[in-house]
Amino acid sequence: MSLPRRLLAGPQAVRVSIVLGLLAPLGMLVVSGFMLYEMRRDMWQRAEETSRSLLEVVERDIARNIEITDLALQGLIAKVENPAVAGAPEDLRRLVLFDRVVTADGFGILVLFDEHGTGILNSRYPSGAGGTFEDRDYFQVHRRDPDAGLYVSKPYLSRLSGAYTVAFSRRIAKPDGSFGGVAVATLKLSHFTQILEKLDLGRDSSINLVREDGIRIVRFPYDVRDVGSDLSAMPNFQRALRERTGSFADWAARDRVHRLFTFKPVGSLPLLLALGVSTQEIEAGWRAKALVIGGTLLALFCVALLLALLCGRELRRRGAVEAELARLSLTDGLTGLPNRRRFDGALDAAWREAARSGRPLSLLIVDADHFKRINDRHGHAVGDEVLRGLARCLSAAIHRPHDLVCRIGGEEFALLLPDTDEEGAARVAERLRAGVATLAVEQAGIPAGAVTVSVGLAPSACADTPADLYRAADAALYEAKAAGRDRVCRAPDRPVPTHLRLVASSA
Repeated sequence: MSLPRRLLAGPQAVRVSIVLGLLAPLGMLVVSGFMLYEMRRDMWQRAEETSRSLLEVVERDIARNIEITDLALQGLIAKVENPAVAGAPEDLRRLVLFDRVVTADGFGILVLFDEHGTGILNSRYPSGAGGTFEDRDYFQVHRRDPDAGLYVSKPYLSRLSGAYTVAFSRRIAKPDGSFGGVAVATLKLSHFTQILEKLDLGRDSSINLVREDGIRIVRFPYDVRDVGSDLSAMPNFQRALRERTGSFADWAARDRVHRLFTFKPVGSLPLLLALGVSTQEIEAGWRAKALVIGGTLLALFCVALLLALLCGRELRRRGAVEAELARLSLTDGLTGLPNRRRFDGALDAAWREAARSGRPLSLLIVDADHFKRINDRHGHAVGDEVLRGLARCLSAAIHRPHDLVCRIGGEEFALLLPDTDEEGAARVAERLRAGVATLAVEQAGIPAGAVTVSVGLAPSACADTPADLYRAADAALYEAKAAGRDRVCRAPDRPVPTHLRLVASSA
């Protein structure tokens, strides 16, 4: 039978059906998993591209506003250093130094501080308002470092406006180059939030403007508790500062939301802009599709698994039936002992093993004496009971698991004794004769000792083949019967002539 036909026949067909039933949904699961993986990757790529685009728009807007502020500062310093302006009355100097663009509400104020931190000219408030500002970081930086350039301050609560503010400052030098004060332009944090709130960030997303030293200037959605917080020890900030530009996904330390962080510096300023988009929102659409596809595949897999279990149960049931049939085909129905078919196979196997290992092998053929008389006198039911009793006695005579007792036909039995020489087999034969002597069938009036057996013994040394060994033991059995029964005879060195067997059988 060809291989395809063998696979589609009998139990093999059940196994093939089980395998195919499981492989089909598993294959669909693999393909769908790959498709979902590709969909997820594309979704993340689009999210990264969108985040970069939004970040560039915001960065350009913030950089442009700071550039305008810086230009106003530089223009203010240039005018202050002009002797004609410096000697003009205060009202005229105010008109010359401050224009309407840089004094718009969103831009806060422009202030000139002298070397002691006192405001000598203010674009919105009277000169000297707020007292001294010597304690401000933007003042101390320029007094300490002549080359500080444009400095972005920490966010602070303004003493003049009462609003949270960030200052941009530059150093003013006297004609001899010494420290002459600071020019400051302020921007309210509300100015940044107005820029950031134009973005549709979605729920659980955020955007941060942070100095390179980790001081947060503003976060949107806005929370006053975030103003001026220190992020320098945060792993996410350290990574963004190290990589400068890029994106990665991680948990936010502030609220433990998993976000895709996209970041870049603001122009050439010591500022970092970071946009965090909730990965939950990024994957919301993908997860819905994955749920539908996964649920469908799970249902299919459960159905396939159920069918496989049913097929497996049927396969086990059939296997058990086949195993029982195989056992019955090798078992004698009356005594429960192995039958002639099993004996023939066991004899061949034992002979091959003995030939391979050089160990001895012995065979006993046992026959119930005058069994026909028992059947004729007491009936077949009693005869069957005697045979069952004989099977028990013979089984009790052997103790090793590899010894084998078989009923090979009628009232004839065989004992196969591997690793047993002729003397050992003789002891077993006498032991089983003694055991049979105790057999009694009380309901039929058969006392102990009434049933006897004749035994033929043949060691492997007297034979060249398994068939020769069987013939030798059979010949020894007939010799025992010819000699008067109820005894053990050993096989002769040479095969017994056929006429001796005929004489023994007639006796």
